[in-house]
Amino acid sequence: MPHQAPARVLVVANRTAASAALLGAVARRARSGAATFHLLVPAHPRGLHRVVDPEVTGRDEARARLDAAVALLSESTGSTVQGNVGDADPIAAISDALQAGSFDEIIISTLPRRLSRWLRLDLPS
Repeated sequence: MPHQAPARVLVVANRTAASAALLGAVARRARSGAATFHLLVPAHPRGLHRVVDPEVTGRDEARARLDAAVALLSESTGSTVQGNVGDADPIAAISDALQAGSFDEIIISTLPRRLSRWLRLDLPS
């Protein structure tokens, strides 16, 4: 039987990056078959910075969130999880990630429906 390469899974999250729900979902995916995981955390500029300097602001906060989540996700999967901070527009961030790397699956973690801007953008579609 030929050796099958592990599935490459892109995990997209921001405020939910270290949530119990996402950690559980990623752990279940890791148990279901060989996979490598890459966490993408879109930057999240706030207030006037969204207009004045959207490319820079929000990156430090996203980097801190990414660093904390990568450690927890690595523990959940039993392997090293890579990650990066992406564009403030989550659709652009995912597009950039897909152009930069090849992924077989995407897991998108959002806030609850009533709070999620990503669901209002219909990001999962």
